[in-house]
Amino acid sequence: KVALQFPDELLADAAAVAARIEVATGAEMYVLGDTTYGSCCVDEVAAEHVGAEAVLHYGPACLSPCRKLPVLHIFGQQPLDIGRCTEAFRELYPDRQSRVVVLSDVIYAHAMGELEQQLCLEYPNIVFSRVVCGDSPGPTPPGEVRQFGCQFPVEALGELQDCAMFYVGAEGLALTSFMLTWNRCLFSSFNPATGCGRRETLNINRALMRRLYLVERARDARVVGILVGTLGVAGYLTVLQHLRELLRRAGKRSYTLAMGKPNPAKLANFLEVDIFVLVACAQNTLLDSSEFYRPIVTPYELELACNPARQWTGNYFTDFRDLLPGACAHVDLPLAVPAAEAVPDVSLITGEMRAAHLCDPLAPQMPPSTALACRDQTRALTEISPAASFLESRSWQGLEQQLGQTPVSKAVQGRRGIAIAYEDEGREHS
Repeated sequence: KVALQFPDELLADAAAVAARIEVATGAEMYVLGDTTYGSCCVDEVAAEHVGAEAVLHYGPACLSPCRKLPVLHIFGQQPLDIGRCTEAFRELYPDRQSRVVVLSDVIYAHAMGELEQQLCLEYPNIVFSRVVCGDSPGPTPPGEVRQFGCQFPVEALGELQDCAMFYVGAEGLALTSFMLTWNRCLFSSFNPATGCGRRETLNINRALMRRLYLVERARDARVVGILVGTLGVAGYLTVLQHLRELLRRAGKRSYTLAMGKPNPAKLANFLEVDIFVLVACAQNTLLDSSEFYRPIVTPYELELACNPARQWTGNYFTDFRDLLPGACAHVDLPLAVPAAEAVPDVSLITGEMRAAHLCDPLAPQMPPSTALACRDQTRALTEISPAASFLESRSWQGLEQQLGQTPVSKAVQGRRGIAIAYEDEGREHS
């Protein structure tokens, strides 16, 4: 049994592809018509529902490693004008000694070998990235970069921050993720659809300032919603546990929400949540939350807000696996700091004082049940549940039963018809 995962734009060809593979292999094929989360990720949950033993993933992919099933990626091959791309590269980098790393969308990876042959003769300090599917065995050797499904050596070029980046592909989440992660590098791109090359004019500093503003919002938040944006990327359970512990020690309440693809209507149902953190792949985690009722941050931004040991260094991490123990960007939580010894912290948004200490990691998460026995039920409930506290502060708290206060009466027949023309209403005759 094999699951075939297609993006929406390729679903029209799914039936024909599945039929041809069944005839050629004799295996039973299942087409996954709608993915639970982003189409760039492998939907292992839907594949397990049909008992699939492997997944064929078609179309653009983030190349995040999966947990259980073997995956074969079929990127597709979009046409690339090698001559026009070479001319655009020469215009953008007239200095033949320029140190440049060439990245590409996966749908143009098939043409990178020919482009490399054209440019390596003129540019001795050029490096082309290779596509890597899944986790490579062993640690990354020094002088080599393995990130976002790309692998390229930089030892011969010196420091990565001194290199320029040339991206072959259209503007999108992949390019945004590259530019935020390697924000000290100058980026240029070539769009094969339009045949135009350009220096990327996206103001990275402004984009980073927007993300740092969200970090400040996360520091002010008291209730945080953890959005599960993937159930297939390896390590997502570990990072969920890490975020819960981080929020607990920071004195914040957290809810874990698994609701598929987040949208403003879904998240607006949780008014008591001050901010959301999205655990997803490196491309989908950078969600534009301008239309949402509450902002959405990444796991790295939440760590900047709640972990005093993590300081802003100019580096940005969109892959949550970089934050896990043993990874390149992992920072241990410091020991508990008593509230009396904590340095006062002032919000840059509201101007109010806020807690800046970490709780004892061995402290219980909830007060003992005997501590609630002498208090009234409403107060005890609000101290445990932020949702109950939020509901108590509202003037209208929902329908109340009022048992014994409403007189008993017989049921009567109501009005019939539609709202603009009930049957018992008089009608004007022209």
